[in-house]
Amino acid sequence: MSTAAVSRSVHTPDALEKVAEPKFQYPGIPTTCDGAEAVVHVEVNVAQAAGAYPITSSTTMGGGFNAAVMNGYKNLWGDLLMFFEPESEHSAATVCEGFAVAGGRVTNFTSGQGLVLMKEVLYTISGKRLPVVMNIGARALTSQGLNVHAGHDDLMSVADVGWGMLFGRNAQEAGDLCLICRRAAEASQTPFFNVQDGFLTTHTVESVRLPEKEFMKEYIGSPKDKLINLMDPANPMMSGVVQNQDSYMKGKIAQRWYYDRIDAILEECFEEFTSKTGRKYDFMEPYRCEDAEYILVGMGSYMETAKATIDYLRDKKGVKAGCLNLCVFRPFPAVRIVNALKNCKAFTVYERLDDPLSTTGNHLTREIKAAFCDAINGQLGHTPIDRIPKVYGCAAGLGSRDVRPGDVIASVQNMIADGQDFYCVGIDHPLALKRAEDPDLRPKGGFSMRCHSVGGFGSVTTNKVIATIAGDIFGKDVQAYPKYGSEKKGLPTTSYLTIADGHIYMHSELEHVDVSCVVDPTAYLSHEPLSGLLPGGALYLQSPYTDSADVWMRLPEFNKRAIRDKKLRVFHCDMVKIAREVASEADLQMRMQGIVLLGAFLRLTPYAKESEMSDEQVYAGVEKALRKYFGKRGDQVVQDNLTCVKRGYGEMKEIPQGLIHAK
Repeated sequence: MSTAAVSRSVHTPDALEKVAEPKFQYPGIPTTCDGAEAVVHVEVNVAQAAGAYPITSSTTMGGGFNAAVMNGYKNLWGDLLMFFEPESEHSAATVCEGFAVAGGRVTNFTSGQGLVLMKEVLYTISGKRLPVVMNIGARALTSQGLNVHAGHDDLMSVADVGWGMLFGRNAQEAGDLCLICRRAAEASQTPFFNVQDGFLTTHTVESVRLPEKEFMKEYIGSPKDKLINLMDPANPMMSGVVQNQDSYMKGKIAQRWYYDRIDAILEECFEEFTSKTGRKYDFMEPYRCEDAEYILVGMGSYMETAKATIDYLRDKKGVKAGCLNLCVFRPFPAVRIVNALKNCKAFTVYERLDDPLSTTGNHLTREIKAAFCDAINGQLGHTPIDRIPKVYGCAAGLGSRDVRPGDVIASVQNMIADGQDFYCVGIDHPLALKRAEDPDLRPKGGFSMRCHSVGGFGSVTTNKVIATIAGDIFGKDVQAYPKYGSEKKGLPTTSYLTIADGHIYMHSELEHVDVSCVVDPTAYLSHEPLSGLLPGGALYLQSPYTDSADVWMRLPEFNKRAIRDKKLRVFHCDMVKIAREVASEADLQMRMQGIVLLGAFLRLTPYAKESEMSDEQVYAGVEKALRKYFGKRGDQVVQDNLTCVKRGYGEMKEIPQGLIHAK
């Protein structure tokens, strides 16, 4: 699988680092966006309509498509887009069914309970051979408490409905796989799910290369030329009829003809995509598995964290470890998985769910075990294998729980020691493995910033704007995301940003940062703002005091000791005052407090200076980024935000080191 054009390790098997070379006809349009935006970019250009009942975390996909409809956007073949929002997700799936029966190209965006509510209709769509594509923000189900964050139990609950299922790890893959799903669906007359992790991918801003319109038009083709109207009276066809004992089973088994074609069709889709773009996709991606003794298997965003950790284990610890990311879950690539894993000593299957009543493991674990049972009995179509590696199961990342390098290391150590057969990571529980170490695996030379507030105070959006500036203006690879949920409840909120020269593989909360920003003074009372702040780093504080001595005097003593010990630089600015004085609309005052952080970013990072851009050029880029997020509020709001940035840059003060270290 691929991500954006980056410099990669020699061990990486994909061809991404060459994506921008002229030998590829369609290298992609460089930009910064989240997974939802990448999907919307594809769907508004190739689809004709969406039937959706937006549900978190898929809402921004549905909202983006609907915004295009409201603006009169036409797809690549000149069709005005349509958006249908009925009374429920079940009805939204029925809209998709009806539109597809009539020969239209339709999409849907859903998550969690919404996907499960559709299940009855999902069977009907596949049974009628309708090539619908649904884009899923995979989300935990309400099996213990309400959680709108990442989980794979919603997908596993519909794994039996006869749909293809592809998983992306990042925003790049979410957009690309949406396109691949569409081509495969229409070639095989089988509906497909395009899956990404809710919030962890749908809402994480990254460096992306969006598919060009010319490529999408060529790769997908016109719906008028490819799709069939099953309701055309000039060509009558029987579909969805009642069938009793004499007919139903014959038709059901006969449908295997469609499914037997999907493997070859997907191979062709992947190969054509790679040859045109340079971004390589396949049923799965083995990483350093050739001679691996211990392998981690899984799907979704934490499998990129696994790649970075495997490099650490190999290069620093001498452990023969590897990881296997599955891109295709349906059709299940049993033969490929067995061939990739059969020579290792043991492998662990990570799953973002927990099914306690299954005594043989969670869903993916069970399928892999079954594949090995078939293989050892010679039932997979090749020479029987003579052994099955030891299989371990792990519940990880439920409800977007953080999955860190330390968790991956603990999993490999558990295999080496032949430890627990089933366990979890990331929590304090008798079943959980403890982290012995948790190394900093950010890209070398990268820059990371963490922002603390109580409530959002605009810092969530600011994080995205900074990422847009770093990516689009300074040409860096970026990754920006908040710890979603608490900002809307007035609770402590943390957002994260990493900027580097190459692709950022880490999908975990940042515990090693160069700059820590404290937007709300009550956060001073916690050790967290200084936790993981690297020696020589910077602390940026919101303070109503203009005199540095007043600011320093009011910091808690434990903060002062840490600042001295780590030799930190400390900056302060009254963001509240600036926002109040600048905001032309009262309801934007609180949000604009966070925008002042942009000025701090431009002061505390070297990218503006390294780019050799003038102040005017930098601020022109800043204005462009602000317009992306605030343009719908009008030009005055954009200019107000730009003024906040400039004042944040100019009015930020540094506490003198003499004052910090005075006895």
